[in-house]
Amino acid sequence: MNNDLSAAEAARLLNVSLPTLYSYVSRGLLASVGNGVSRRKRYPQEDVLRLAARKNDAKRGGQAAVAAMHWGLPVLETRISHMLDGRLLYRGCDATALAASATLETAAGLLWDDKAGDYFQQEAPALPPGLAGAPDGPPLARAMFAMAMLATADMAPSLPSGPALMRILAAALLRTAPSILPLHLQLAQAWQADAQQTELLRAALVLLADHELNASTFAVRCVASTGASLPAALMAGLAALSGDKHGGGSAAVRRMLTQALAAADARGAIAAYYQTIAPQFAGFGHPLYPDGDPRAAYLLDRLSALSPGHPHLAAILAICATASELLDARPNADLALAAMELAFGWPEGAAMVVFALARSAGWIAHAIEQAASAALIRPRARYVGRHQRD
Repeated sequence: MNNDLSAAEAARLLNVSLPTLYSYVSRGLLASVGNGVSRRKRYPQEDVLRLAARKNDAKRGGQAAVAAMHWGLPVLETRISHMLDGRLLYRGCDATALAASATLETAAGLLWDDKAGDYFQQEAPALPPGLAGAPDGPPLARAMFAMAMLATADMAPSLPSGPALMRILAAALLRTAPSILPLHLQLAQAWQADAQQTELLRAALVLLADHELNASTFAVRCVASTGASLPAALMAGLAALSGDKHGGGSAAVRRMLTQALAAADARGAIAAYYQTIAPQFAGFGHPLYPDGDPRAAYLLDRLSALSPGHPHLAAILAICATASELLDARPNADLALAAMELAFGWPEGAAMVVFALARSAGWIAHAIEQAASAALIRPRARYVGRHQRD
């Protein structure tokens, strides 16, 4: 059965004029088949239907997409964070301004409650049964194991609160006992960071506490919308963060920095790395910040202030600047985290630990907000396969 359409039929389905239909073909948006006489060509029905669906999606963008909430395009309303004019705002507060003095605990309170209540005035939680014997492995794997144990434990009425979960998460990531110390101090102790490094850790945790509807946060909200427990939602966030295209960015940048430091021609090593190994420009560019990631700018500025008298740090920052010029792209937060990890001799993977611990504050905020809405997130799919078979 031939399902090809005439030009008139295709134009009618697309709700366009014939000249517009022909322009779609010339621009590569639609294929045509026929005898070589342009206006007698036929148009595959599946291609026409697929293009019509895409045009419909485009019309539903922006305000029209709001009506499709929970049962259409994955757009969600939130009061937690957003980007405005190149700035990251937590409930209307500039994250870079908060980073000047706030702790992750302060940022978490702001994200969880517009009144910015202090939720961390409590004793350190005990490790639930089974967590003390968690298998050794990468920090993220230990954290996922901890949340899985909590999510499956028969303790629903007494599941840990948000602050307790963050402290348990820190203990799992660092392989230490839960502590009431501020979270940035727990990292500093584990990595023997000096006072200046500790301040950078504090600021980095605040800057990474939330970032609107990124992949891991969307995963958290989807799980929370089903009525699953808070540990289960956090486990989903950690799982999403483990992917190379999300939390793995800092590890890719560290490899680039290490190779460039060891090369006689740093510029050539950078070019080769991004041409053959990391074509996505890990560490540079961000679609939400066309003028540059403010989190990276904040951290790199403070690293630059520390570089005099620290040749290794100065060399790393020089490579960052060369890569930015070579790629014609501005640094993002992954680059700043990788530079900190490498410059200060923190354990490999420390950047991921900072990212995971910081983002847990935002995940908890989004899980709570989603659960309060009582709405199940169920986006629709746009089918692009075969529409009809013989």
